[in-house]
Amino acid sequence: MYDPTIFENLKVTFENQVYDLDNIEHKITITNRVDRMDFAVLSRDFSIQFTLTNQPNVTAEIVLQTSLEDLAGEILEQPEQNLGCFLLLRFHKQIQHVPTQCKQIEQALHTIWENETHVTQTLSFLYEQEVSIHLNNIQLQFNKKINEEHISDIPEFLEHVLQTLKVLNEI
Repeated sequence: MYDPTIFENLKVTFENQVYDLDNIEHKITITNRVDRMDFAVLSRDFSIQFTLTNQPNVTAEIVLQTSLEDLAGEILEQPEQNLGCFLLLRFHKQIQHVPTQCKQIEQALHTIWENETHVTQTLSFLYEQEVSIHLNNIQLQFNKKINEEHISDIPEFLEHVLQTLKVLNEI
């Protein structure tokens, strides 16, 4: 019988809980979903994007990734390896006052997520745009891989994501 991988188990758990926030609790609106197998390097990634209901200005994206090494180690039952998936969290927000807002965002993220992540903010804008609006792509990379032992942490993780969306909407 087929035994689902760590990636599959985590993906289904994230997907179910995020869809519950949309369809049952109506706290969010899902805007995109990607489930990809990269045959060039034999990796998998899953992402789901959403906004707070009636607040479409900031988008959250949860990204789950696994590599050939992790998939093969699990299938070949090599328990001595640190098997799992990488978790990224991205937020997309338009800003006008770059130094002020970026600093506020950084401080807010460190307050909510403490020292669990590495935060990167990447700004872009349209050339010859009259108004100086920048798209801020904010990425939080978590320090360690996750596996099925972390499934019970997903509801609390999602509450932190919702809290982050609320704070970013206010900045």
